[in-house]
Amino acid sequence: MPSYTVTVATGSQWFAGTDDYIYLSLVGSAGCSEKHLLDKPFYNDFERGAVDSYDVTVDEELGDIQLIKIEKRKYWIHDDWYLKYVTLKTPYGDYIEFPCYRWITGEGEIVLRDGRAKLARDDQIHILKQHRRKELETRQKQYRMENLFINCFMHMFQSSWNDFADFEKIFVKISNTISERVMNHWQEDLMFGYQFLNGCNPVLIQRCMKLPEKLPVTTEMVECSLERQLTLEQEVEQGNIFIVDFELLDGIDANKTDPCTLQFLAAPICLLYKNLANKMVPIAIQLNQVPGDENPIFLPSDAKYDWLLAKIWVRSSDFHVHQTITHLLRTHLVSEVFGIAMYRQLPAVHPIFKLLVAHVRFTIAINTKAREQLICEYGLFDKANATGGGGHVQMVQRAMQDLTYTSLCFPEAIKARGMDSTEDIPYYFYRDDGLLVWEAIKTFTADVVGIYYESDQVVVEDQELQDFVKDIYVYGMRGKKASGFPKSIKTKEKLSEYLTVVIFTASAQHAAVNFGQYDWCSWIPNAPPTMRAPPPTAKGVVTIEQIVGTLPDRGRSCWHLGAVWALSQFQENELFLGMYPEEHFIEKPVKEAMARFRKNLDTIVSVIAERNKNKKLPYYYLSPDRIPNSVAI
Repeated sequence: MPSYTVTVATGSQWFAGTDDYIYLSLVGSAGCSEKHLLDKPFYNDFERGAVDSYDVTVDEELGDIQLIKIEKRKYWIHDDWYLKYVTLKTPYGDYIEFPCYRWITGEGEIVLRDGRAKLARDDQIHILKQHRRKELETRQKQYRMENLFINCFMHMFQSSWNDFADFEKIFVKISNTISERVMNHWQEDLMFGYQFLNGCNPVLIQRCMKLPEKLPVTTEMVECSLERQLTLEQEVEQGNIFIVDFELLDGIDANKTDPCTLQFLAAPICLLYKNLANKMVPIAIQLNQVPGDENPIFLPSDAKYDWLLAKIWVRSSDFHVHQTITHLLRTHLVSEVFGIAMYRQLPAVHPIFKLLVAHVRFTIAINTKAREQLICEYGLFDKANATGGGGHVQMVQRAMQDLTYTSLCFPEAIKARGMDSTEDIPYYFYRDDGLLVWEAIKTFTADVVGIYYESDQVVVEDQELQDFVKDIYVYGMRGKKASGFPKSIKTKEKLSEYLTVVIFTASAQHAAVNFGQYDWCSWIPNAPPTMRAPPPTAKGVVTIEQIVGTLPDRGRSCWHLGAVWALSQFQENELFLGMYPEEHFIEKPVKEAMARFRKNLDTIVSVIAERNKNKKLPYYYLSPDRIPNSVAI
């Protein structure tokens, strides 16, 4: 009778093992085997990290093995199990790998195919077509996109700090080089300007092509800041003026969840100047959108505390846009859209599923946790942020209008803001490193696409791929043509770009805007999560006492500090870009493409490390060895 050797690998994470009964059935082209209990006498099977082998003898010839069925039944109590893979040695000496890499919970059966990636057109056998269809039907019931973007969503420690130094009482307990430098230099204009290039929200600054009418600034106002003996208009023409406009915040409702603490928002416009040293410095700040006598333009030549408070208002506004739009919407929620569409429309055997699954790892879980603890009613946003209590939802609704496909294509997004010239803007490390990583990912995706799609026609005819793209457009982007998201993909080149957007957003873009939060936001005056007094309406009246009384109270400062510290930490056993320990692909050409990808990433790591040598403010957020594969924190 034919005999097979079955090797079963259990995950090495905590609680991965099981004491439940595990049964195996083989499905071949000539028949199906009986259900076999995988059990060895006097042996503890399926322990954490174990690789166990079993001999399975069947009554008759099964032909080519097409599927295996794994059934788990309760032994004593419910006992989840993480199955990595199953390897089958046939009676003819052939080895077949069946990747799983998922938890099996409760009682039930899972059906696995061998690890070779297959497009739908490659499946001609009825049982394989049926398995493919049933897998997607099950997933489509499990994963839905309803209310994905907008989830229908404290009286202690309300005393003020005494002065700026008082913030050190909570700050110094968790310190590092960059955050300490921020604490020591946050009031300086150079530090203020630098953050728009290489802080944790380096996506807002853009070259000013024309001075907006709503900001009636003149050469006379800023003359003392200009270094080239030119008028302000001439500086604009030469490309030396940059702007950050927080128009998105105009009219957003401030947090009213705590009747004992009034909270306020502003919608500033900040004008920056590239000086002769090619460094960015602020030269004018207007704290609201409509000019007028009670909305003055603050200048570096104003009284010290007038100018300082104006900059603090900009930093607070930048924090709100960063947290809710740059971070939450444009990485977490967008990656969730990609992940859900993948699970709904691509079977596990599909090469694009195998490529993307590592890049949506834990994303749905972490976003669910955020909905339950951060952006929910009475969550952290309500407790600590001026945009809590519903303002953050209004912001996401507005920002959806600007969420376009091209804005997620890194090179195009940089160019659209006029920030692409390395000669004109030499210290924009976010741009420089991001372009290197983008190109490495795009080369890798092009390699994988080339392995499975020999022509553009194969791309067009891959209905599962087209359904994946359509799912994102229809459900994730609500079918808005203005989003620029494609409804379908017709070429290998466009498919490679699309996959690069998915992977880059989940890995590099998230790393760039997430892991610097403690560095740049832990010093509370540099990134206040709320302001407890309205923006000043006149010059010459601001005092240090007024500034301290405007900044967050002790309780909100502690909530804020704990949050930015937690968000800046890597996961235990983090998987960084290029690391694919779960071998969903078994084919040699893909493994070779992965090896080339890792080599390219290693080169980028070396380039960034060399650039950062002896820098007082090193920029390392886009070094591939610090970029997790997915949005998981």
